[in-house]
Amino acid sequence: MTEKWQNDPEYMTYVEDLLATEAVQKLANYTQHVHSTRLDHSISVSYNSYRLAKKWGGDARATARAGLLHDLFYYDWRTTKFDEGSHAYMHPRIAVKNAEKITELSDLERDIIIKHMWGATIAPPKYKESYIVTMVDKYCAIKEAAEPMTKTVKSKWRQYFGKKQSV
Repeated sequence: MTEKWQNDPEYMTYVEDLLATEAVQKLANYTQHVHSTRLDHSISVSYNSYRLAKKWGGDARATARAGLLHDLFYYDWRTTKFDEGSHAYMHPRIAVKNAEKITELSDLERDIIIKHMWGATIAPPKYKESYIVTMVDKYCAIKEAAEPMTKTVKSKWRQYFGKKQSV
């Protein structure tokens, strides 16, 4: 995960109050996508989504905050099952309830959190910021799960092709 987010003053003004809460810090205790914690994943989704929202004229603040809170739940999603629906359906609703305990959510932030599993769930996002977080979440999940493999491939590539050949 990039650490650039810590050196981005605008981003930090949007999320520092949330990052200071025990509710968000507890996410560091949960593995998310094999090689990342839920906190690392949430920060990656938040920061990358925030940057895209800024670039595309979206609400960067709401995107950063909802991106950070999109997976605010405290169970192992690989083993916990629900009678009411799948993890893809349930965890955004749990995340919204948990987020509302620590901050007030706008309709936009609520939509971002609830709809971030679109594709695995039926209801499409209502706002462009919700689409941004949805797509960035998938990108980060794949990147995090594949990270050790990509490091190995890059290393091998450099080993075989990275050296300049003299003629």
